[in-house]
Amino acid sequence: MASPIEIINKFYEPGSELWNILVGHSEAVAHLASEIVRLHPELNADYDFVYEGAMLHDIGIIRCDAPSIHCHGQFDYICHGTQGAIMLNELGLTRHALICERHTGSGLTLDEIIATNMPIPHRDMTPQSVEEQIVCYADKFFSKSKDLKEQKSLERAIKSVAKYGDASLERFMKMHEKFAIPQIV
Repeated sequence: MASPIEIINKFYEPGSELWNILVGHSEAVAHLASEIVRLHPELNADYDFVYEGAMLHDIGIIRCDAPSIHCHGQFDYICHGTQGAIMLNELGLTRHALICERHTGSGLTLDEIIATNMPIPHRDMTPQSVEEQIVCYADKFFSKSKDLKEQKSLERAIKSVAKYGDASLERFMKMHEKFAIPQIV
């Protein structure tokens, strides 16, 4: 497999505002996710795969419309995970594609997708593997619209996830029980 940066560079102009946002955010998520793997050897998570998945989890933002972060694509932002999965599947990166698809919020259940009429495929998109869960969890601690490297407090991450309902918050808190490390306060 090519390096995550080489893959990102297939779709993004290196050094552009959007590239800087994506790479800055992804590096912060990858650092935290890698620390979780390192500090939780009992999980037997694949360190390299977690790092690669964290670097690529948001690759689909380029196809979405989010002007505040320099995205001017045709899809709603909620589609960035499924669009990223399409992009990575086309490169034969099927495991990485699942991380893209399953990291939004604390994952999305089929019932949540249908109930809120999201413009994404009707299937369960909750993180299944420990690696998918680690990336999903770590992602909740970083923004793409503010200081990319500033880690949110646990309280701010909880507040953000809680906006999507009790079930979403419950999934996040289960991940927190598994993955908490000293850097998360």
